[in-house]
Amino acid sequence: MFAEVLLEVSIRKPLDYVVPPELISKIAPGCWVEVPLRNRLSRGYVVQLKEHSKVDSPLPLTRLLSDGPIITEDLFQLALFMARYYATPIEKVLRSMLPSGVRKSVSLKRQYLVSRAKTRAELSAVYQELQGKAPQQAKLVEILLTAKGGVLLSELLEEAGAQASSVKALEEKGIVTLSLVRTGESLLVGESYFRTAPKPLRPEQEKALSTICSSLEEGSFTVTLLHGVTGSGKTEVYMQAMQAALAQGKGVLMLVPEIALTTQTIQRLKSRFEQPVAVLHHRLSDGERHEAWNDIRKGVRRIVIGARSAIFSPIPKLGLIIIDEEHEHSYKQTDDTPTYHARDIGIMRGKLCNAAVVLGSATPALESYQNALSGKYKLVTLKERSESAKLPTVHIWDMRPEFAKAKGITLFSDCLLHKIDERMRRGEQTLLFLNRRGFHTTTTCMQCHTVLKCPHCDVTLTFHKSENILSCHLCGYDLAPPKVCPVCKTASMICYRGIGTEKVEAALHVIFPEVRTLRADADTTRHKGALERILHAFRTGKADVMVGTQMMAKGLHFPEVTLVGVLNSDASLNIPDFRAQETVFQLITQVAGRAGRGISPGEVVLQTCLPDHPTIQTASKQDYEAYFAEEIALRRMFGFPPFSHMVKFVFSGPVLEEVQAAAGAWNQAFIAQLPSQFTCHPPLPCGHPKLKDHWRYQLLIRGPSVMGITSIAETLDKKIKLPPSVHRFCDVDPMSTFF
Repeated sequence: MFAEVLLEVSIRKPLDYVVPPELISKIAPGCWVEVPLRNRLSRGYVVQLKEHSKVDSPLPLTRLLSDGPIITEDLFQLALFMARYYATPIEKVLRSMLPSGVRKSVSLKRQYLVSRAKTRAELSAVYQELQGKAPQQAKLVEILLTAKGGVLLSELLEEAGAQASSVKALEEKGIVTLSLVRTGESLLVGESYFRTAPKPLRPEQEKALSTICSSLEEGSFTVTLLHGVTGSGKTEVYMQAMQAALAQGKGVLMLVPEIALTTQTIQRLKSRFEQPVAVLHHRLSDGERHEAWNDIRKGVRRIVIGARSAIFSPIPKLGLIIIDEEHEHSYKQTDDTPTYHARDIGIMRGKLCNAAVVLGSATPALESYQNALSGKYKLVTLKERSESAKLPTVHIWDMRPEFAKAKGITLFSDCLLHKIDERMRRGEQTLLFLNRRGFHTTTTCMQCHTVLKCPHCDVTLTFHKSENILSCHLCGYDLAPPKVCPVCKTASMICYRGIGTEKVEAALHVIFPEVRTLRADADTTRHKGALERILHAFRTGKADVMVGTQMMAKGLHFPEVTLVGVLNSDASLNIPDFRAQETVFQLITQVAGRAGRGISPGEVVLQTCLPDHPTIQTASKQDYEAYFAEEIALRRMFGFPPFSHMVKFVFSGPVLEEVQAAAGAWNQAFIAQLPSQFTCHPPLPCGHPKLKDHWRYQLLIRGPSVMGITSIAETLDKKIKLPPSVHRFCDVDPMSTFF
């Protein structure tokens, strides 16, 4: 028997190898193998098995690296499509499909949960007894006394400053018990779940569920766009559709755009389903991903939830794919090839598996809504919120009079401050949204007007007061705030300006000394589990106000939030990007939707200097249809997506002249070869023209098909030799034409 093996090196076609007799019964297409290549060993994937080879005397396989196929047939077909569409070598596509923990065969570092084996009263007596004899053990017991439930062993040892031997001693005395925690469960340690029954559905929801279930029963590929206002009960439709798929013996995959939503969704799924849930996202360790992947592949876990890369989960009999908040930009991979969008790949995978695909959003991407209107997708609309909840009342507040009154920039309008104070007195919660982290966003010398910038990225440095540093948010460069201007050497003339979430939180404590606040941004959530702890604290009433960036706008459910303040709602409207208004509309609508999701009515205050802007007006009314009608007319007029496809080529390198020359050469070559229905825009600097000491220029091409552009790019790769220091990056269907 011979095996065609696609190697993890830059050899575009599979090579033939002899299968040793002892492996014939174990090998199958999709298996991961090790083979000899040029006097060394290389790894690859079995494409197919055959009885004859056209190669004279092929070498034998060395060994099997997996106990079965790790690339299923549908995933392999998907990889072939991605290699063509995203102009990426097939071996790189396959590598991106497999988590690094699987490729490295990293074993799971076991996590243990430490629980009390005695009553609190008995533990108190033990604590008194151990205080003098064994202080480390006493400290461990003290922490367990105050804990709601069990505590992860690693967290318990870190908090107590104790050794594992102390926990072992307590276990031997029968004071505590240790139990193994499986992958994903560590996110929700100590949580208890009451089994919930399916909720009665409103007629709108019934129609949505019926549409999805008919596709499941037929076993046919369909795409359903579930367009429901915020809080309309889309999640309940998802869960009842999942139940129908599981009852038919099919696997279920659900994508969410943010890790914060992963935990919230796990809680709901664990309350509803007895089946174990697999969790996949980038904050899992390699070992955790490896174990989850194997459980999915073997069918141990038939429900998979995760972020973008979870779309490649090897789920047997995949029948239902749900992509929640399908409009989110985080579903698009932008920092490496293939530059896939998880929504588009989910639709293609559904086609290959004959699965039902559900796209859910209160603010669908224009491409998705246009596809629904044209009949490519089924459209189901949920226009009302669930139960007694109503859409919030929105106030558009013009900040220009506020700035005139304050004789400068002010964070909060009088209206917003009054409403925050009102919520604090009533015991309700407030969410404040500002899409900038840090304390101040610019640092300027008042003598020579020099603005301090990152030497590697040519962007302004952001001041972080808690760490007392100036930091670049692109490359991570930081330095201590200077006391003397580095240019004119003038002392005491350094001025800080601009507003970030850290400044907002500090200002709140000055205005309301008794206020309890939490902040959720990239600074406070950088450690594993930090975001989950912040959200849990807010959900359980441990803060009056949450200050957050865009991670707060993505489907989170806080029943006690009755006020949302958007501090700078027009900040991104003037970015030179064809999606700028769409992004602002989605962000405002989504963050406004966090208010009034419980019994109490909600209010939203949009602070803006452009109160009459059509995007601000339509977002305040959550009127997607009106916004879509205006925006789609502009897209049609100028030939932007969804009426064309785009490919963005980014050229980068340390020498500006070389980068400009490379972009110019490709521009001229494209103009000479592109058919008339394609448009090649002139090369321009990227929105961030310098990043990590590399200059960046972009070449944007649009036309009726992607393949018409990438096929020419393949020929140009062979004709135009770029300088060794210049790198070319291909972004297919880019989410932004600016950054």
